[in-house]
Amino acid sequence: MADEWKRYLAQQMELGGSEIILNGAVVGPHGRAGSLIEAEIEAKAKASPHHRAGPPLKRTEIVAPSPGGEPRWKRGAPPIPGPGLAVETPEHHLLGDDLASLNTLDEVAERIRTTHCCALCPSRTNAVPGEGNPNARLMLVGEGPGATEDATGRPFVGQAGSLLDGILEAIEMPRTSVYITNVVKCRPPGNRKPLPDEVSACIPYLYRQLELIRPKVILALGGTAGENLLRVRKSLGELRGKVHTLNGIPLVVTYHPAALLRNPNWKKPTWDDVRIVRQLLDR
Repeated sequence: MADEWKRYLAQQMELGGSEIILNGAVVGPHGRAGSLIEAEIEAKAKASPHHRAGPPLKRTEIVAPSPGGEPRWKRGAPPIPGPGLAVETPEHHLLGDDLASLNTLDEVAERIRTTHCCALCPSRTNAVPGEGNPNARLMLVGEGPGATEDATGRPFVGQAGSLLDGILEAIEMPRTSVYITNVVKCRPPGNRKPLPDEVSACIPYLYRQLELIRPKVILALGGTAGENLLRVRKSLGELRGKVHTLNGIPLVVTYHPAALLRNPNWKKPTWDDVRIVRQLLDR
């Protein structure tokens, strides 16, 4: 139990800010650790590449749950917000594609790997179709592969991927239980935002993946993913804080993990968003 609680505290510090308060006592890089667990959490925070000296970014109140109590991620979780946009994906014949004939995720992945559908394909090292549980209740969709993803052919690896793994573990949805993919399956040069014609050529693959998986909830990681899934042009701030639907499936938009590495202040709102997703999965 001590090791489990220690891991939980570490996740909360990483997701919620640079300082936490455990049962009323400050724990973390700017507080005094009063136990072995707290000391180890403090050492982890100081070793983090995102630790910075000076005033804490944010304090997060944590009360140790009693054994058999409600899930730890649920404590202080925001309520499920009201409805947002309701969107339906276009029919395959309207998109001019024949992907409806592909009956498995492996068949979709093979088509992605062996087809050049837009200007991004010739320069790729590897296409990145996506990976995960074909029966996933939760599907995560990002913008597009980065350099590490292009080199490995896997989505969300490297530093941003490790942070995403930690977020998923914190809501008791390990990476092996979800499906992770992107709007475009090949890396845009310099990690730039994909162009409209690139998205138009590639997004039918995503639509087919959604049809095959039939997740209970979709989490869009970043404004580009949210805009293209919902087929609108709105800021991330406008898309967050609502439960949209795509083909009747609840869809929540949050920050991309790479953005959290650039600005740790976005970790707390992201933590709130993913806990909304977790509550939707339990409904």
